[in-house]
Amino acid sequence: MKPSPDDIFDITIIGAGPVGLFGAFYAGLREAKVKLIDSLEELGGQVAALYPEKYIYDIGGFPKILGRDLVKNLTEQGLQFGATTCLGERVTGLRRFDDANVLRLTTALGREHWSRAVVISAGVGAFAPKKLEVPELARFEGNGVFYFVKERETFRDRRVLIVGGGDSALDWALTLHGMAKSIALVHRRDQFRAHEGTLTRVKQETNTDIKLFWEVKALHGGDRLERVTIFNNKTLEEETLEIDALVLSLGFQASLGPMDEWGLTVEKNMIPVGATMETNIPGVYAAGDVASHAAKLKLIATGFGEIAIAVNFAMRYLDPTVKVYPGHSSNLDLPAARTGSASS
Repeated sequence: MKPSPDDIFDITIIGAGPVGLFGAFYAGLREAKVKLIDSLEELGGQVAALYPEKYIYDIGGFPKILGRDLVKNLTEQGLQFGATTCLGERVTGLRRFDDANVLRLTTALGREHWSRAVVISAGVGAFAPKKLEVPELARFEGNGVFYFVKERETFRDRRVLIVGGGDSALDWALTLHGMAKSIALVHRRDQFRAHEGTLTRVKQETNTDIKLFWEVKALHGGDRLERVTIFNNKTLEEETLEIDALVLSLGFQASLGPMDEWGLTVEKNMIPVGATMETNIPGVYAAGDVASHAAKLKLIATGFGEIAIAVNFAMRYLDPTVKVYPGHSSNLDLPAARTGSASS
């Protein structure tokens, strides 16, 4: 069925994480009719779902900011021009509609969305935490075993063991310092995948007991996790630790799902883009962690720049007579901000 003009948006952004929210703001500056679609039930993407209590240090203008506060600010900024939000909808299909210059997006809910241009800012796509292959793990999930820190208060006065050697593991040690009763961290190697500065801060600013070459062997407890057995993978020595919470920071398995079935070029779970952030499909752009190019840095800060480029060139795609660069926002006659946002 052919869509009515009212059903067609100028720009639809797939992914309502920090980059997508900033894209909605920037498209609003350009007076585009904008829609945001996300498979999660809340705005903010991975930051809201996984790291709301973690400090983020590499956002311009903020020496540090909690993930939830960043999402709150970006939501206020991104929705001020009345973008329509569709949450809890996973986009499953994208095709050009007949000969019209309109793209049709279908979702797992059986709904259709229509847009003249699309910007994909889906992060790493659907993600699930990597798990340890130890007995009893599933039984203690939610009862002492955690994959991220949703609420810091959950860990107040708790004995916490963190497993992992990346930024997330060390960030949890920093985040829970002063909240948890004690913190230990086990890592199966002596090399960390984290920023050197983060490791230095953990060593200097916290009392985290860092155990290198140690791994988790078994979990023990009744209704809740009470103890873990760990072993040294060099000496095979074993030790039992009394703990209240086990935080597994082993990374995530990510998938872009059916995007490669849309006619998009997908390489190594990322979408290659050119200098304008355009994909191999005209009118379809990508920005943030999902986008791949020669100068790629997977940072929220660079994602902001990428989606601003994508939106500006999408506006040129929609109307070749408009300028790609609209000027500095301080010099623009901005559209009046609207209170709240539409949702569907």
